[in-house]
This record gives sequence, structure tokens and C-alpha cells, in this order.
Amino acid sequence: MAGAAVLLWETAGRTAACFSATTAAFHAGNAISLCERALTFLDRSHPKPEFAEFRAGKVFSMRMDVVSFTRQLIDIESTTGNEGPVGQFLAQELGRLGYEVQVTVAELGRANVFATSPQEPQSAVIFSTHMDTVPPYIPSSEDEQHIYGRGACDAKGIIAVQVAAAERLKQEGIYVGLLFVVGEERDSLGAKVANEQANSCKFLINGEPTENRIATASKGALRVEITASGRMAHSAYPELGDSAIDKLVEALHRLKRMQLPSDPEVGPCTMNVGVIEGGRAPNVIPDKARALLLFRLIGPSEPLREQIVATVGDLAKVDFTLDIPFVRLRTFEDLPTMVAAFTTDIPALSNWGQPLLLGPGSIHVAHTEGEYVEKKQLHQAVDLYCGIAKKLMGK
Repeated sequence: MAGAAVLLWETAGRTAACFSATTAAFHAGNAISLCERALTFLDRSHPKPEFAEFRAGKVFSMRMDVVSFTRQLIDIESTTGNEGPVGQFLAQELGRLGYEVQVTVAELGRANVFATSPQEPQSAVIFSTHMDTVPPYIPSSEDEQHIYGRGACDAKGIIAVQVAAAERLKQEGIYVGLLFVVGEERDSLGAKVANEQANSCKFLINGEPTENRIATASKGALRVEITASGRMAHSAYPELGDSAIDKLVEALHRLKRMQLPSDPEVGPCTMNVGVIEGGRAPNVIPDKARALLLFRLIGPSEPLREQIVATVGDLAKVDFTLDIPFVRLRTFEDLPTMVAAFTTDIPALSNWGQPLLLGPGSIHVAHTEGEYVEKKQLHQAVDLYCGIAKKLMGK
């Protein structure tokens, strides 16, 4: 009889797997119902630990195929500013899985998604990451070991992992919340909006590509705009003009020679000149020029701000357009660690409990045309999220 029930499970699994992504939600639900009846029979007729484990694992795997779900998410274009469709999809899917879903508008057409279990609406542990990606949109593809596409590791694969981990924990009677926000890649708008939301969270496990190592710290970010002004003249008579580009170039040379702080555990503060623009035509002495810089912070920004202003002097105007602080994070002794040289939404989610940072994929391939995540890391991350949540909740 047990064999017949297992056969029933396998038949249901094959039935669910054969449907396309657009119809899978409805038909897989029917298949799940069928296999759950079979597994209930197993529990009653063979109340052994291995069958209980089989039940929890199999129903979880049917409910959430982390590889397929990652590809579904990648194939919904969601570059920053266009997160509406992916947010709607997640709200619908989480509702179908039985979560109570709260959609909070960040701005027109863009909304955060917050989901909790009816069994424990005041979750002490929240899994969180962002729904937006950098441009350009790249549809999903896969081979035996990897999933490719925009957001594969940053952070569509992480969304899939967090939902899958929450589903597995639910099968064990452990309930966590899920928070997916907009705008992380630009200005953390979604996180700022979420931070005004009432919650009972004690621990926030934020997802970014750390290769499944837990971060000990995350560097901050200081965006700087350097604007030089000059006077136009005919390029045949440069003495009659005042080149804004010459001033900007000299200011950048000074900044490149500036001594930046370093920390033996965290590494150096770094500077990137990301954008340079200016001038009007090759035969015109330029009257304006501008550069956009990004410093990766390893401590408070104020001393660096003062250093930048003093270094540029009267060559150009200095404006600080974004300041995300450096943060040190909680770790666990038995987990491998890393330092995140990038910034995250964590500083903007200060009201969501003690933060941790962890996720599958490598930041080295994020934002590239060949972005990918290893399937093996996705499955490992589900285990890691479940294990960390249990430890934090004392389970």
C-alpha cells in the first residue's frame, strides 16, 4: 500500500511538471492536493520519522521549484522604476500559497510586497531583498549548472530562495515573514517606505549575492557631484575663455591622489569616477563640465566629506547627493564570512530588527551581460536560510 501511495505521488509530480509556466499554478495545485492525500495516507499507515521527512520535503519541492521560480521572476522585466509587474506577480503567488499579503505603494506604479503567515502574522524573523534590477533586461536561460539572465543573482534568485525557505519552514510549523522592496539599485526608496511600516521584526535576513557566506560588514556609499564652471570663447583664442573641463580634470587628478582610509578587516575606501560630461563643441572653450563619483565607505562619511571639499578647493562646486552608511553585521561562528564591498537596503531598514546579510550568487557577475547564479547555490541557500532562521528563533 505504501508503494501505491508513492506511485500516486510520482504520478502527481509528473502531471504537475508537464504544464507550461502560464498554467502551472492552477494544475500544480490540483496535483499537490492529490499527492498530499497520498502522503496523508503514508503518515497514518506508516508513522515513521522517514515518512514525515519525506512528506515535508516532497510537498515543499512541489510547492516551490526554486529553479523554475527563479526563471519566472527573471522573465518579468523589472529594471528600477518598472517593478510593478513583478510585484503583482509575487503578491498573487504568495497569496496563492496562503500568505497574508500587504502591498504598499512607494510611488505610482511601484509597490513593496510584505507577506506573513496567518498562523503568525507578527513574525520575529523576516527574509527580505529587492525586486528591481539594473538595465538592460536579459531574459532567462539555463544549462545544467547555471541560470542566466538579468537578476539571476541580484536578486531574483534570492527572492525564489527566500520564498522556498519560508515554505519549507512552514511545513515544520515555523513561520517567517517576507519583504520584497523596490528601488534598491537607485536610492532605496522601497526600503525607506517600508521603514515607516509598523512591524514586530527582531531579525532581518537581507538577501544579496554573497556566495552563501554571511557578511561581517557592508560598505557604505557616498555619491558626489563635481561641477566646474568656465567661460566660452573661440578655441582659436583660448586666452579669452576659461575652460571648465581643465578645472574638472585638475580637480579629479587631486581627488585621485587623495589618501583614502583603510581598515585591516574591512579593506580600503575606494573611489570611482563613473560619469564625466561637459563642453559644447570641439571649437568652443567649455563653460561647464561635470563628474559623478562614488566612494565606498568603511566608516563615517563626515571626515571624507571635509577632505573632498578641501581637496577640490575653488576649482569646482561639490555636492553630496547620496550617503548610505557603513554597517557592521551579525554573524554566526560556524558559517563562512565575507565583507560586502557594496551597499544594501539594510541601513534604510533600521526599524526591522538586527540585520544579517546572506545570499547565493557572486557580486562579481551581478550587473554584467553574463549574470548568472549556480543552481547548486540556490538549493544550498534554502538550507542556510532555514538553518539561520531556526537558530535566531531558538528552534
